[in-house]
Amino acid sequence: MLEIECVMLIQVCLYFYCKFLWRCLKFVMRKLTGRCELQRICYNTKPGASRTMKIETSLRDSKSKLLQTSVSVHPDAIEKTIEDIMELKKINADINPQLGISLQACLLQIVGYRNLIADVEKLRREPYDSDNPQHEEMLLKLWKFLKPNTPLESRISKQWCEIGFQGDDPKTDFRGMGLLGLYNLQYFAERDAAAAQQVLSDSLHPKCSKFSKAEWEKKRMDKAIGYSFAIVGINITDLAYNLLVSGALKTHFYNIAPEAPTLSHFQQTFCYLMHEFHKFWIEEDPMDIMEFNRVREKFRKRIIKQLQNPDMALCPHFAASEGLINI
Repeated sequence: MLEIECVMLIQVCLYFYCKFLWRCLKFVMRKLTGRCELQRICYNTKPGASRTMKIETSLRDSKSKLLQTSVSVHPDAIEKTIEDIMELKKINADINPQLGISLQACLLQIVGYRNLIADVEKLRREPYDSDNPQHEEMLLKLWKFLKPNTPLESRISKQWCEIGFQGDDPKTDFRGMGLLGLYNLQYFAERDAAAAQQVLSDSLHPKCSKFSKAEWEKKRMDKAIGYSFAIVGINITDLAYNLLVSGALKTHFYNIAPEAPTLSHFQQTFCYLMHEFHKFWIEEDPMDIMEFNRVREKFRKRIIKQLQNPDMALCPHFAASEGLINI
């Protein structure tokens, strides 16, 4: 017990020692360059995740209450906040016009990411309600987009299994992710219908996928286990949600959204993950569906590793993401 307390005491001392050294270094750099840390970051770091994440860390770790709270202000207050920061740091806006523009872009991304989490969380917490006409309409549209040539015989039907739901009423499958799962599935099916229908077809008949016979033989993909499209979509929604909440997606969003990331950006990212997971599943060639969790975890680790690169943007290969901008 005593050893644990000693270790904890040493860690606390090291933390404050390093923090003190960092403050001293910042002071010295300010004196040598004539610029504060925010200026040095904006002038020496290229736009995108590298700059925005450094600005975010600098603001959060500042001893100034104004800088600490600037990462959570309302979007409409960002311009005034930047003016207050410039005044606090004694920076002449006329001499440093680019600094205000750069800070505004960074704060829009930082605040936007925070607000996006709130929007996504709200959808996740809202349960599917079969008595809500809007919810029902979205569900029926999902069928229409995925199976345009096959009429749905009735709202409660075994046909739902054809697009990967577990039973004759899909509402029970949305319990984990709430409306967020339905929003994502419908977005994929509507905005990139051809790709969604192809993934659905491949999930039912994986050996009929875009891999040629020679590729199947080379990879020895003789098992070709399929999966339930809708259930996997809800599971990948969970993956995207956790990447967002953990902050792992900051790299991607700060690189592709020149201002505040929106729900559309999140849904486009979901489409990308669905597309990539499908390819990954085929390449992994699992023995049976019981290997799903293993394959999903391996896929999750690969995505996280990619996002650790500050220059990384998950570059989708489908129509839904043509509007993304990589700054």
